[in-house]
Amino acid sequence: TPSLDEMVYIAHEMKRRNMNIPLLIGGATTSRMHTAVKIAPEYDHAVIHVLDASRSVTVAGSLLSKEQRTDFLTAVSGEYASLRADFAGRRAAKSMHSFAIAQSKAALVFTEGYAPPHPKTKGVKQFAEVPLELIAPYIDWQPFFITWEMHGKFPALLKDPIIGAEASKLYEDAKALLDKIIKEKWLTAHGVAGFWPVKKTGPDSIGVIGEKGNVKLEFLRQQSVKADGQPNLSLADFIHPHLEDHIGAFSVTIEGIEPHIRRFQENHDDYNKIMLQALADRLAEAFAEMLHQKARKELWGYAGNETFSNDQLISESYSGIRPAPGYPACPDHTEKIKLFELLGGEEATHIKLTESLAMYPASSVCGWYFSHPESRYFGVGKIGEDQLKDYTARKGMDQEEMRRWLRPVLDA
Repeated sequence: TPSLDEMVYIAHEMKRRNMNIPLLIGGATTSRMHTAVKIAPEYDHAVIHVLDASRSVTVAGSLLSKEQRTDFLTAVSGEYASLRADFAGRRAAKSMHSFAIAQSKAALVFTEGYAPPHPKTKGVKQFAEVPLELIAPYIDWQPFFITWEMHGKFPALLKDPIIGAEASKLYEDAKALLDKIIKEKWLTAHGVAGFWPVKKTGPDSIGVIGEKGNVKLEFLRQQSVKADGQPNLSLADFIHPHLEDHIGAFSVTIEGIEPHIRRFQENHDDYNKIMLQALADRLAEAFAEMLHQKARKELWGYAGNETFSNDQLISESYSGIRPAPGYPACPDHTEKIKLFELLGGEEATHIKLTESLAMYPASSVCGWYFSHPESRYFGVGKIGEDQLKDYTARKGMDQEEMRRWLRPVLDA
């Protein structure tokens, strides 16, 4: 699930059902702090954050060992109590604007004479069965090594005195499997991108003029008190308040992994199973990078002369951003439903949304396109009850339902 609150709910349900098995928490969006502060208090038995899938074996071993279990759980419990105390102290030290004041501190990025670029391609365009050999050069290998708990900057880590030899072997194995995937066409890449006129309908609201009717997008705004002159950002700040502007959306997915995963599982080949999953994820992210470049240079066309190396693309040297619903700048996963409606739903995207709004196939990426040269990524951070009330009213949702989706960013 992409929802951290869903993990809290699961812990609560385990307690309600009088379960006593250990609960291991992991995944890219999780953290030790969130596990200690939000999840562990909901369940009376072992709740342990596991940094990486490979660590779960060690943790499970400690939990199963009569000799190690008590000391292990005592250590974890003590660490989590300390994390909760630290969190409480830091939260008390932070101050927050009222939502009205935060809105008055919006970013002022539109100078006189600026005209929002109009896309050369409007509406939705599909990119079916894109050759993987075109996508592979866009791969960012750094997260691949993090998956295997090898930290360091790529490619320098290949020569690291401690992990260099192991990292180099892993890299060669990955390239060999990637070549096989491409040559034998194990996986299929499918993408969709769309561009529509938008109109600012409020400080944090945007009306999108879609082919099947208008869609209203809602964004959250930073409320924390900042240094003088620093704005409280909302993604809506990057849409022109008066002139016709545009927004884009995209989704990419890598299909066909299931039969190959089953084959590796049947052969008890966890190494290549994990390798394949990691490569599929890297290809999805690479496809998102490739499609964003195509959007800037051709589809939207506001940066037709752009010439960046892959390292420059990875470091986001280009103009514009592609924030994803559920991530720090737009942490509400329910806006993802609107994104997929605009793109044409499951039929167009080849992606299913689960009840917790995770994407399937798992190696999928989606997001919005913003073109303004000063648009940038940021974290909304904690929001107050006043913003929750306003946001819920704008979306026309039940407040408790909205609270469930936004609990990770609520200040309470």
